[in-house]
Amino acid sequence: MIAKDLINYMVPPLKLTDKIAKAKLWMDELRLSELPVVDDNQFLGFLDEEMLLNDELQYDTVKEYPLVGKNCVVFEDQHYYEVLKISNIEGFRLVTVVDALNHYLGVITTEDVVEVFAKSSSVSTPGAILILKLKIQDYSLSEISRIIESNEAKILSSYLAPNDEDPVKVSLTLKINKEEVSQIVSTLENSGYTVINAFNTAAATLDDKERIDILMRYIKI
Repeated sequence: MIAKDLINYMVPPLKLTDKIAKAKLWMDELRLSELPVVDDNQFLGFLDEEMLLNDELQYDTVKEYPLVGKNCVVFEDQHYYEVLKISNIEGFRLVTVVDALNHYLGVITTEDVVEVFAKSSSVSTPGAILILKLKIQDYSLSEISRIIESNEAKILSSYLAPNDEDPVKVSLTLKINKEEVSQIVSTLENSGYTVINAFNTAAATLDDKERIDILMRYIKI
């Protein structure tokens, strides 16, 4: 799924001439700490709630406030993983979507992305997640897949990322279509692989925080 498919049209953009009272009302109603500001179809940045609470910045209209998050932008055809990556880098819950001409199309909330991820087949399918640590030269998905399939299971999805604790190694996150993976872990370890984490995803319904944690393990931003 790409960015334009996730635009949340319930989040309206502010104009430079809008009153601050209007911005505060919208933030309260939408439970957001920032809102996009748009002029002549161009995204100018976010009006941040913290600014509105600053006693030194008590202005009447949006145009008088300094705006933030001007780089919190993705193009309409970018993958939704990129939306979360930009959100994480810039530190905002909203990410602005623009077209090829940089025209403002709307915004996406991180909650919207998490919901889509949670509904994806690899997440909703019962199974388990394994996280392996290995040297990049030892990485062979076909060999790892062969080991897992020898235990009558299959890899639903995988993601390779740098290992934070050991820069000469990488972390491989795997979603397996089998809930009981103790035998798989044992076989992998007997084959020389280090399994640093394994947990079942079917035991309980995941809340938003757990979904985000799993998603971060997948895309490792």
